[in-house]
Amino acid sequence: MAMLTTERYISTHKHRFLDELKHFLRIPSISTSKEYAEDMRKAAAFVKEKILEAGADQARLIETVGYPLVYGETVVDKDLPTVLVYGHYDVQPAEPYELWNTPPFEPVIKEDKIYARGASDDKGQVYMHIKALETLLATQQLPCNVKFLIEGEEESGSQGLTQFLQDKENHALLQADVVLVSDTTLISLAQPSLTIGLRGIVYLEVEVTGPNRDLHSGAYGGAVGNPIHLLCQMMASLHDEHRRITIPGFYDRVEILSQQERDVIAQTPFSLSEYQESLGIAAVLGEQGYSTLERIGIRPSLDINGIWGGYTGEGGKTVLPSKAYAKLSMRLVPHQDSATIVQQFTDYLSTMAPESVKVNVKVVHAGSNAVVINKDSVVLQAAEKAFEEVWDQRPLRTRDGGSIPIVSKLQESLGCDSVLMGFGLDSDAVHSPNEHFGLTNFFKGMETVMAFYQYLTTSHVS
Repeated sequence: MAMLTTERYISTHKHRFLDELKHFLRIPSISTSKEYAEDMRKAAAFVKEKILEAGADQARLIETVGYPLVYGETVVDKDLPTVLVYGHYDVQPAEPYELWNTPPFEPVIKEDKIYARGASDDKGQVYMHIKALETLLATQQLPCNVKFLIEGEEESGSQGLTQFLQDKENHALLQADVVLVSDTTLISLAQPSLTIGLRGIVYLEVEVTGPNRDLHSGAYGGAVGNPIHLLCQMMASLHDEHRRITIPGFYDRVEILSQQERDVIAQTPFSLSEYQESLGIAAVLGEQGYSTLERIGIRPSLDINGIWGGYTGEGGKTVLPSKAYAKLSMRLVPHQDSATIVQQFTDYLSTMAPESVKVNVKVVHAGSNAVVINKDSVVLQAAEKAFEEVWDQRPLRTRDGGSIPIVSKLQESLGCDSVLMGFGLDSDAVHSPNEHFGLTNFFKGMETVMAFYQYLTTSHVS
């Protein structure tokens, strides 16, 4: 009896795969709101059951201080390499609902894409890995050991997983030769890519307090410092005329890439005019002396994510507010330390603030350092071969401007390499209304993951 091929198995079961993914996407697993706590646990239970149904040796929930981790494993042979697949089952909030063309938690397939919150980030990519395992086990072609670590708080700081990793007794459970992450993007379907770098991140909230109560702007305006005015001045002062960040010491450890490395980045297909058109802007703006791709991938950044205070309701209210607030994030590059950057920012803001106000800086997310993949690693070479086989095109190596904070913590805890093998596209509207994931990406992603397992095992054995 001929062995069933992976291609035949996927073709036979592809509609079931998508129906199951739709069920997963219907669960509003929003980790940032306690309102969805029950749905979070439903999503975790769904992932556990599907790993078991795929044929894994075991799968279970691991309780944490936050939402549960889903752990699963299949051991073929302890002498073979082990891959730890990391992903997350939580999703971003769906607001504003009115901008969705279809309900965010009622998945719809149209034009070869599946639309729903979490379709690309990260449920579609997580489920792709589960179905890859099922396919290899069903066809008796799994060449290595596979573990799953799927968390429920990636979108809200990974508190549970971070504390889990702090206990060194847990490291043996997760020990692997490589951490495989599919939470990044490709350049395009015509030009695949592998992410070799992620920026780190810190997320802060600033509170500026002036008078001990809101004041009448007629009786006090012009005589008392207005926290909103002063906060805006301080925030505006965080960049100079060349769009460089003015925090003293901020650039001290920022690596200056060689011209050869910058030339590699310049080879990435990119149209500035199309980029501007897609965003509805007439021009880009960023640190002087660097291209748009360099500003995103290899240079640090600081952005104000929200600012508020005083009266914002309908009509007028002549008030001089007692407090003003801002939220801001900084993206960090290799060698910058997140804790050091937080302290530098806090010290700088305290020197900028006039005596008429008090400033308090709160760390919203403790932050993470940048991740750079070992360019000479065997696992990266195996990933490149997998892409060449499935996509008939060698993947370009790119640096991603985004952050996956837990990746650096996994690398530090487990002492192994990571491979950032994502299959989304920049056009997937991740974190935005009408998020979607291409079906071609889903199924070719499965094939690429399966090929990666084979090449990794071959290189390990040889």
